[in-house]
Amino acid sequence: MDDRFTIALVGNPNAGKSALFNALTGAHQKVGNYPGVTVERKLGRLVLPDGRTADLVDLPGTYSLDAKSPDEQVTRNVVFGHQEGERRPDLLVIVVDAANLDNHLRFALELIALGSPCILALNMVDLATRDGLELDATQLAADLGVPVIPTVAVRRRGLDDLKAAMVAAVPAHAPAPAVLATHAARDADDLRREARRIAQRAIVAETPTRRITAQIDRIVLHPLLGPLILLALLFVIFQAVFAWSEAPIAMIEEAFASLQAAMEAILPEGFVRDLIVQGVINGVGSVVVFLPQILILFFFILMLEATGYMTRAAFLMDGLMARVGLSGRAFIPLLSSFACAIPGIMATRTISDPKDRLTTILIAPLMTCSARLPVYTLIIAAFIPSTTVWGGVGLQGLVLFALYVSGIIGAVIVAMLLRMGVIKGPGGSFLMELPKYQMPMLRDVIIGLWQRAWIFLRRAGTIIFGTTIVLWLLLSFPKPPAGSSASLVEYSAAGRIASVIEPVLRPVGFNHEIALALIPAMAAREVAVSALATANAIEASEDEDETARTLGERLRGRWSLPTALAFLAWFVFAPQCLSTIAVARRETNGWRWPLFMTAYLFGLAWLAAGATYWTAVAFGL
Repeated sequence: MDDRFTIALVGNPNAGKSALFNALTGAHQKVGNYPGVTVERKLGRLVLPDGRTADLVDLPGTYSLDAKSPDEQVTRNVVFGHQEGERRPDLLVIVVDAANLDNHLRFALELIALGSPCILALNMVDLATRDGLELDATQLAADLGVPVIPTVAVRRRGLDDLKAAMVAAVPAHAPAPAVLATHAARDADDLRREARRIAQRAIVAETPTRRITAQIDRIVLHPLLGPLILLALLFVIFQAVFAWSEAPIAMIEEAFASLQAAMEAILPEGFVRDLIVQGVINGVGSVVVFLPQILILFFFILMLEATGYMTRAAFLMDGLMARVGLSGRAFIPLLSSFACAIPGIMATRTISDPKDRLTTILIAPLMTCSARLPVYTLIIAAFIPSTTVWGGVGLQGLVLFALYVSGIIGAVIVAMLLRMGVIKGPGGSFLMELPKYQMPMLRDVIIGLWQRAWIFLRRAGTIIFGTTIVLWLLLSFPKPPAGSSASLVEYSAAGRIASVIEPVLRPVGFNHEIALALIPAMAAREVAVSALATANAIEASEDEDETARTLGERLRGRWSLPTALAFLAWFVFAPQCLSTIAVARRETNGWRWPLFMTAYLFGLAWLAAGATYWTAVAFGL
C-alpha cells in the first residue's frame, strides 16, 4: 500500500483552476519545472478533513487529451501517468466554468471516461447566477456519474464540501493508481452533442440577462469598431501615464532631493559622501522616480484583464497575426511582454505549433517592457514640449504612444520576414474562449499593483543598486593627473570602455555619454537612466548651478533633438536585459536562436536610430 495521496486539478483554460489551487493551498505551494521540459509545475500541500495530507497539482489548461502544445502534452502525460517525476493522480478534480458549462463539459466527459476517480468542481457559480443562469448540481452529478460540488474559488465558497468529497473519493491506504497505456479518443461531434444535452438538463432557469455579454461583444468585436476601440483605449492609457503621474513624481523628486541634502549635511566631504550622493541617491533615485508611471500603466492592464476585455483584444489581433504567419494565441505572450519579456517568453509554452512558438519568442523583446518606460519618459519630458495638439491631445503622451506602436509594428514586420525566411511556414489557428464581463475586484487590483511595485523596487534595490555602485566606481577611478584637460568621466575606466564603442555609435548621432549608458543597460534597461544620472552627477559636482538642475535639464543642454529622438528609437528595438536572453536560451534549448535574436535586435536598433537621426537632421530639427 502507498500512503501518498495525489490530487490533480484539470480543466479548460479560464475555468478558475489557479484560483481554486491558491484557495486550497494558500502559501503551502511551490513552483518549478517538470523534468526535461520547460513547462511550469505548481505543487501544493492540502490537509484534508480526515487528517491526511495530499499533494495538489495544478495542471496546465487544455481543451482535450489530444495534446498539441508542450503545456497540453504535460497535462496528458500526468493524467495517464507517463510524466517523468510525477505519479498518476489518485483523484482528478475537474474544474469547469458554471456559466460556460456546455463547452467545458466536453473535456470533462473525456476525462470521466478514463475511469479514474473524479470530482467535478462547478466553479464561478456566482457569476452564472449573476448572469441569470441557475444550475442543478444534483441533476448534473446524476448524468455524469461523479460528485459535483458548486464552488466560488475567489471567495473560498464550497471548499469544505470539496475537501469532504476528496476524502470520500479516495479511501485511506488506497493502492497506487495504475498507469494508463491507451486511450480511445471520442468523436468530437459526439462529445459536443452529449455535453449540450447534459448542460441543458442541468439548467433550472435562464434569464435574458445572459445576453449582456453578447450585446457588448457585438460592439467591441466588430471588424471595424473593435480595432478602433482597442487603439482608443491604448491612446487613453498613454495619455494618463503622463497626465496622472506629475504630482506623485514631484513628491518623489522632492523626497530624494531632501535625502541628498541631508546626506551632504551629515557626511563629510570625501569618498563615502560622493558614493552615497552621486552613486546611490542620484543613480537609484533617478529610476525610482518613474514608479508612478509604471503603476498607472499596470493599473489599466490589470483592469482590462479583470473585466475580460484582454482576451477580446487577442481575438481582434488574430486576423492581423494570421497575415504575418502567427496565430492569435501569440497575442497573450506578446501582451505579457509589455510587463517584461521574461514571462512573455515563458508564456509561449501554450503555443502548439513549434514555428509559431519560436517566432513569438524571437519577437517578444520588441514589445515595450516596463523597464523601458523610465528611459522613454525621461527623454520625452526633457525634449518634447508639454503642449497639446489636435484640440487637447497631450503631445508627450502621443509620442509615448507612438513608441509603443513602433515596437508593435516592428514585431509584425519581423514576424512576417521570419516566417518567409528562416522559420518558413504558415501560421496556425486557435480556439479561444471569451470570458464573461465582470467588475474588477478592488482587492485583486491592489494586490497586482503592489506586486508590480515590489518587483520594481526590488530591482531598484538589487540589480540597479549594485550596477550603479559598480558604475560609479568605474566612473570615478582612475582620476586624471593634475593639470590634465580630460574630464574625470572621460579619463575613468568606464569612460575608456565607452570610447571603444563610441565610433560604432557616432554615425547614428550618439555621443560618448550615450555609449557609456548603453553598456550597463544590458543588465537592466532602467540602468541607462541611472548611468546618465550618475555620470552627470559626477561632472556637475563642482558646479553648484549645474548640480541644482534636473537630469532632464542637463541632457537638454548637452544633446540635440535628433540625438534624443535617435536614443528613443534605439531603445524601441535594442535587445532587452541579459536575463531575457538567458530565458530565451532555456526555452529554445540552446544558444543558436538567442544569439540570432540578439544580433538582429542590435542591427535593427542601429538602423532605426540612424534613420531617425538622419531624417531629423535633414528636416533641420
